[in-house]
Amino acid sequence: MQRRLGVSVLIAVALALTGLHGVVTRGPTMPACKVGTPCSEPAAGAVLLFDRAGRAAVRVRTDARGRYAVRLAPGAYVVRVAPRPRIGFGIRPAEVRVLPGVWRRVDFAIDTGIR
Repeated sequence: MQRRLGVSVLIAVALALTGLHGVVTRGPTMPACKVGTPCSEPAAGAVLLFDRAGRAAVRVRTDARGRYAVRLAPGAYVVRVAPRPRIGFGIRPAEVRVLPGVWRRVDFAIDTGIR
């Protein structure tokens, strides 16, 4: 019984230390990007969905600077942007792998479709 409890505690600690964080940007923000002028901006208030086979999506909202942090179990996830009026046409990368016992930085870019 005590060994089983020890394993459960280790799993709980590993999950607490497992996830992703980073910055989400959206762009381009204008039809013709100019050298020296930013052509993307933080995706403030964007909702990211992390889907894993057979499980409900985990949702996280970015802050005003486009930053996010989400605790996820280890494994492979498909990433989507929650539908909302014209935030974008896709996200890169669209797939991520969460490693056990690691908080990994992954920055995402949302394509606005402006050309």
